[in-house]
Formats: sequence, C-alpha cells, structure tokens
Amino acid sequence: MSLIFSLDLDRPSNASAVPNDDIVLEGVLGRTIILVHGLTGTPNEMRYLAFSLNKQGYRVICPRLANHGQPLRVLKRTTWEELYRPLRAVFLEALGSGDKVYVAGLSMSALFVLLLAEEFQEKLAGGICLSPTLFFDGWNVPWYHRLLPLAAHTPLKYCLYFKESPPYGIKNEKIRAMVHRYYGRARLDDVEQIAKFGYAFFPVSLFHELQRLTRTVTPLLGRINAPLLLIHPQEDDTASVRNSELIYGRISSRVKQLVVLTDSYHIVTADQEREKVGRVMMEFLDPL
Repeated sequence: MSLIFSLDLDRPSNASAVPNDDIVLEGVLGRTIILVHGLTGTPNEMRYLAFSLNKQGYRVICPRLANHGQPLRVLKRTTWEELYRPLRAVFLEALGSGDKVYVAGLSMSALFVLLLAEEFQEKLAGGICLSPTLFFDGWNVPWYHRLLPLAAHTPLKYCLYFKESPPYGIKNEKIRAMVHRYYGRARLDDVEQIAKFGYAFFPVSLFHELQRLTRTVTPLLGRINAPLLLIHPQEDDTASVRNSELIYGRISSRVKQLVVLTDSYHIVTADQEREKVGRVMMEFLDPL
C-alpha cells in the first residue's frame, strides 16, 4: 500500500443515485442468510457464496453497505454507525419473515455480526465472521499505518488515502490480475466498476471509523452467546489470524468454531478456497 495526500476530494458532497447491486435470492428452507461485504468492498465479493448457499435452499440477501458505490468524497465521511443501521434494519426485516436468520460478514463487517449477536442473542440463529478485522497486522500492512491514529484526530484524515496494492487480499493469480487491471489505473474520483471490484483507495477517515468500531465491539465479546463460526486465512495479508483467535477466546458461545485456511489471503469469499469456505459454512449452519 502507498499513502496518498490529496485536497481534491476534501469538500463534502451529497450522495447521488447509483444502480442497486444488492443480491437477493429466494429460498425454500425457511432459512435466511445475510452476507455482508467488507468496507470499501462490494456485494460481488459475496456472489459465489450467495449462489452456493441458495442452491442448498437458503434465502440469501447481500446488501450493499451504506454509501458504497458513491464517490469517495461521500464514502469517506461515513461513520460506522451509518454503515451499521441499515444492516440492522435488514436483519430485523428478515426476522419479521419468520425465517431462521443467520448473518455472515467479511473483514470489518464481521464486527457487525458480533454487534448483532450481542444485541439480539438467540434471535440470531448463527453468526459467521470471515477474516474479522479488529486491527491491521497482516503481512502486507505498511509500518507507517501505526502513525495514522495521529492524523485520524485531525482534518488530515479526509485528505489521506491508502492506494491498494498487490495482492489486494487475493492469492489466486488470475483473479488478482483482473483486479490489478482496474486498480492499477484507477483515480481517486473514479466510480467506474466499483460494483465489480470495490474501491482502489481506502480513506484514512474510514480507518479511524474501524478503530472506533473495534473499541465498541471488543468489550462486548464476553456477552455473545450465539453460535459463531470464524474462518480466517493463515496468510492473511491484511489482518492476521490473531484477530479471530482473540474473538474465539473471549466470546461465551457454547457452539463456536475456528477454521484456519492455508491457501487464501484476506478476501476468503472470492479466493482459492471459496468452495471450502462455502462447505464449512453449510456444515456449521445445517444443525442450527
């Protein structure tokens, strides 16, 4: 990753209408699973799992997180609470259908799964945390990220961006090459192909929001009793497996499982072991 400073996007901007790329697939089991993509990501990250689970009869909902698809000048001023509230509403709507409801989240969105588990307890039939990210300590995270909390409490947080660099959370060389063709030429103000690949830049302001979310979630872990599955790659380039180990060790769930992958990077939903991820998820959910 490289750190970029720019004043060009510092002025706030109103959100604009963008095409709806939510994935909604009807099921037959009376079971709904909500799949939530990562911060600066896209529902497309969850596409493989969505169709795999739907083939097994699950109703699947993959909502787009708030302000994703908008220009960075809009997204970078979004708080974690603004991201979480619409997801919570989707969960409550799913509960109202009478289905058993499960939620799986990737990266930062795994922390939203933990928030739902703590608030709703047994109403959440099961939660799945995919590469949960409480802190950035993966092998591809630059040393200077430790200095970012200094900027995060100043207006500089709206002018600093990480430019994503290989491997982009993807170990599969073919998929990584496709991402690189877009990310390699992307500009800060680009919105082209965001629905397919997500954002090529990560605002420091959102790094600050992740820190705020982590400070909110961590003290709640001991109050979580819902069945919980954690899936984490051993070679995570963004957030090491220590993130999942910490969560696993602190939650009070009677039914809990930690699965460590050996041939994937951070985006486990789209990488080389995505079939295994889907299989492990279904094996975990089936008896719940």
